[in-house]
Amino acid sequence: LQAQRKLVGARPRSFAERWTMEPRGPVGVPSDFRAIDATILADRWDVGEIEAGSFGFLDERRDLGNPVRWDPDDATQLWLFHLHYWEWAWSLAAHPDQDRARSTFASQWRSWSDQTTFGRWNAWAPYPVSLRAWVLLNTFDRLVAGGDLEDSMVAALGLHAGFLQRHIELDIGGNHVIKNLKALVGLGAFLHDDDLIDLGLEHLDREVEKQVLADGGHFELSPSYHCQVLADFVDISNLLRSSGHEPVPALDDAVHRMRCWLGSMRTPEGGVPLFNDCEPVSDELIDLLQPGPAATEGLTVLEPSGYVIVRRGPLHLIADVGQPGPSSPPGHIHADCLSFVLYVHGEPVVVDSGTSEYGSGPRRQHERSTAAHNTVEVDGIDQTEVWGAFRAGRRARATLERAEISDHAVVITASHDGYRHLPGSPVHRRTWTVSESAVAITDEVVGTGHHRISSRLHVPETALVAPVTDDRPLDPPPRIRSVELSFGDVGAPAGAEQHPSTVWRRGFVARGFGRLLPAVTVTNEREVELPAVVTTTIDVVS
Repeated sequence: LQAQRKLVGARPRSFAERWTMEPRGPVGVPSDFRAIDATILADRWDVGEIEAGSFGFLDERRDLGNPVRWDPDDATQLWLFHLHYWEWAWSLAAHPDQDRARSTFASQWRSWSDQTTFGRWNAWAPYPVSLRAWVLLNTFDRLVAGGDLEDSMVAALGLHAGFLQRHIELDIGGNHVIKNLKALVGLGAFLHDDDLIDLGLEHLDREVEKQVLADGGHFELSPSYHCQVLADFVDISNLLRSSGHEPVPALDDAVHRMRCWLGSMRTPEGGVPLFNDCEPVSDELIDLLQPGPAATEGLTVLEPSGYVIVRRGPLHLIADVGQPGPSSPPGHIHADCLSFVLYVHGEPVVVDSGTSEYGSGPRRQHERSTAAHNTVEVDGIDQTEVWGAFRAGRRARATLERAEISDHAVVITASHDGYRHLPGSPVHRRTWTVSESAVAITDEVVGTGHHRISSRLHVPETALVAPVTDDRPLDPPPRIRSVELSFGDVGAPAGAEQHPSTVWRRGFVARGFGRLLPAVTVTNEREVELPAVVTTTIDVVS
């Protein structure tokens, strides 16, 4: 792939001529097909700002001028990818003044075509190509058909098809491949090319079996990527039906199972918990995905994907008791085994730190670290090695040991061996006991030797009685609405030296790319001789 990329970049015109595919019939997608994004993104961007070359992505706006500077040097790669997705064209297609929308689209398309070179990143990375192709073929009738751009746009989509045929991201895998395959199926429908559709479905058959777990969860274990892949599957299935192709039973079965999983994982707020690389998912998208029933009162175990949901009175707890993620791709893994989120009376009290960026820097490193999650850290080390922007090395191996309703409470026990490489081979085992009035957490760290054990909880500022404005350790600690926290002593061999410390400190949690909201991190830290036990109790007080 690297060699091919260099060749294409060196001889773009030659490869463009060879790879452009001709339509095999009337171009266009069926009139009764409507992509999910046509609804979700219809009002996302302002037409006047697009005209002026002002684009906002990832909570960051840039004025790129007129003509637009399509690859500004000071932008992150993720921001540039969003620019080259062309998803803002959905808003043009939905605009009531179609003459203005078509004129704006044509102006920006000509500018983009003049300033980008076929085959060269960022515009021609396979992932942006896939998203852009999907946008262009679905907005063709509204923004291009019957105008001066029609012939050149058909040729451009033929070039996108030829490029994607040779650049399916099997080296990356995961949700990237699904985007590639959706674009191939869409381009096949647009160009009336059944060979393209067959190629997409051939790969899709394998990917569905690989990526959709037995409980319906997506194997990257991110609720927002689960929604993205489910939306892609729904689009593919609906387009095939509208195009007169036979339904794909394995695909439709995967859609059904993924909808059930999504229903079980929804939070009381209606969204999704932010485990691993995850961003908030809009109510509008979730409704369009038609999730199954919510988790029932009591206990729901999604063992293949490693999540357990407990609903007990006012308490709603979602625990991560599974593996960090797939062996490949590792890019969205966090070091978060045995972390959890907790809602009380429908309001978030213990939350995940979330994901605010994909750059390779300190913020990204922190958000993937064990310290950013509601679990136990040993000796300041991540339980799974996460490095760079999208890499993971030695991983924790998790085991769900118990999940049952017992004596009017729900009891969950799970363990992981992510610290096995440390002296004394520590193993972390956590038990949640959830009644209607409290969550009792017992953390056992077994092994030998002297170690520092740090257990953390991340509390959003919205859960505090009063806002916190000081980033120093908070003493006395702030009050939390609805609950009280208490921490038990560490159990250790008689005579072992202990140095307990509980610190409340102001911090932040991410609620989407570029969005950091105030929060408080509670750290209960001990120096102990293993084996040792730490207890945390969250009592409902109102």
